[in-house]
Amino acid sequence: MTFVNGKEYVIEVDRENEVTVNGESYVIDFHNLSARGLVSLLLNNHSYEGVVEEDENSMWDVLLRGELYEVKVQDERAYRLAKARGVLAEDSNEAVIKSPMPGIIVTVPAVVGEPIKKGDTVIILESMKMENELKSPIDGILIKVMVEAGDSVEKGLKMAVIINEEENDEDE
Repeated sequence: MTFVNGKEYVIEVDRENEVTVNGESYVIDFHNLSARGLVSLLLNNHSYEGVVEEDENSMWDVLLRGELYEVKVQDERAYRLAKARGVLAEDSNEAVIKSPMPGIIVTVPAVVGEPIKKGDTVIILESMKMENELKSPIDGILIKVMVEAGDSVEKGLKMAVIINEEENDEDE
């Protein structure tokens, strides 16, 4: 089992350059470009570059097209044991944007207290001479920003919190 931002996926490696994700087949070509986690992925003839790093909790941080994904990979046996113990991650109505790599904050275009849509740019981070737009993974309200332009940040630093109040609205 693989969890990406808390959503479950079943991934099977069919052959060297083929995988099946939730029953859908993909042709892939994946290469590490540097020791710093820079990777190249060809997925069904579409090219992507990203940064992939393992954190201290055996989770993977994947920065792809300006979006940060938290990935947890479990083999089937470990998944079944975790499920039996009831320790699988539950869905949350909150998203935390963390720094995917060390860098300097260029700007924070999003405004605390304002509605934000999934895919909107929250923070622009410069790292390795490139500007990376860190985008909201959910629709919601930006409730907290812990950085400002010019701040130097380390990998994994919590920089912003977005809350999805949709579930709370349904209870009223």
